[in-house]
Amino acid sequence: MEKVTVSFPGLGIGETTLNPVAFTLFGKIEVRWYGIFITLGMMLALVYVLWRAKKSEGVKPDDVIDIGLVTIILSIIGARLYYVLTTLGEYRYDSFLDVIALWNGGLGVYGGVLGGALGIFIVCRVKKIKSLRLYDAAVPAVMFAQMLGRWGNFFNGEAYGYQIVNGGSRYFFFLKEFSIPVPSWLRMGLSPNEFTGNTLAYVHPTFLYESLWNLIGFLLLNLFYRKKKFNGQILLSYLAWYGFGRMFIEGLRTDSLYICKGIFGTDGIRISQLVGLLCFLIGAALLIFIPVYRKKHPCFAAYEKPVLETGTPAETVEEPAETTAQPEEAQPAATETTPEVETIPEAELSVEAAPEPEKTEQAPEVAPEEAPAAEAPAPAEPEQPKPPRKPATKKTSTGTTTKTKKATTVKKATGTATRSKGDVFPVTPKKKRTTTIKIQPKAATKSEKNEEPEEHANH
Repeated sequence: MEKVTVSFPGLGIGETTLNPVAFTLFGKIEVRWYGIFITLGMMLALVYVLWRAKKSEGVKPDDVIDIGLVTIILSIIGARLYYVLTTLGEYRYDSFLDVIALWNGGLGVYGGVLGGALGIFIVCRVKKIKSLRLYDAAVPAVMFAQMLGRWGNFFNGEAYGYQIVNGGSRYFFFLKEFSIPVPSWLRMGLSPNEFTGNTLAYVHPTFLYESLWNLIGFLLLNLFYRKKKFNGQILLSYLAWYGFGRMFIEGLRTDSLYICKGIFGTDGIRISQLVGLLCFLIGAALLIFIPVYRKKHPCFAAYEKPVLETGTPAETVEEPAETTAQPEEAQPAATETTPEVETIPEAELSVEAAPEPEKTEQAPEVAPEEAPAAEAPAPAEPEQPKPPRKPATKKTSTGTTTKTKKATTVKKATGTATRSKGDVFPVTPKKKRTTTIKIQPKAATKSEKNEEPEEHANH
């Protein structure tokens, strides 16, 4: 490939000669600038996807590398295959070497995008990763790689536009031709070219237009990522942005690929212009349609976005269900142990029906007027033992339960009482009340009555 002479007089850049070959290895293998820019774009794109997928999508770097290796290979094959299939009528491919001659240029952007998308889909299916999340992480990197790749076209002296004559040039929008004015600072001098041969002519630097458009799109996609609302939003934004720009820029190029040639007496419809229009319409329509209907229809559940920025989205969505289930499992255990803490030991329980019959039998033996004597202070004789007091009892639904100091303390500490097993309810504080317990003295034997009648009466 011969050397290229370029200039940008409007930017103060004079005529400069460019060699498409950067260097030669072993005196035979030529390394071209086009290949260097393409490779550099792929490497930087992979680095970006590694960072973006881990930060925003929660995908492991090892999975990204596996996806990247397959995607890069299929994208190169798709880009070259797309170009070859659309130029079969213009170029001769006599051998397999002519088909794979990437160093001479000839890559279709849309074919590369389709091949890369296929690679991401296949590997994500194998690794059970949502492909939409990887598409969102990859498309900004694709746009960055396209920006660098256009500078490979610059060193090859290709992908330029119509000649600018007297401040104007031709422009095609599908089948319609226009004449548009062009500022002088946008002109690019190029030699050789298809208009004047080896003589320098001023043309549209369409490679520069698309490179700047992709740079702006790359920055915007990163801004959109901060406000991402559903999976696939960044992918659709890429399709809409790139398709819209490519649709207009393609109307200036002279090396476009056509379909439907001869229709209405024209050269046909530019493939990239038509595909760009379809990408813009589909991307823009889905960007409006999905946010409106994804909450109303379950079929759009796949587009729901998980928690971004930290952690894997799938794990953060499932965690709340697990945390809410734990208290429900732990709650029955707490209610079962509560009655056991408050249960009064069996040793402290009194006989259910025994105390009351004894009380009723001994009541007639004591005269009514002797009742106040129970309230008098205890006798001073140490030899006379005091009869044991009967513990106060309380009737409940489960039976008679003895009130003890220990049981009362437990109830105050826990704040709950148990009527039956498993029923726990708060205990309302009750007013303190004093209870007068009548102590029934032990009945004296007949011998004691005869020996000390006066002392017994005083007692």
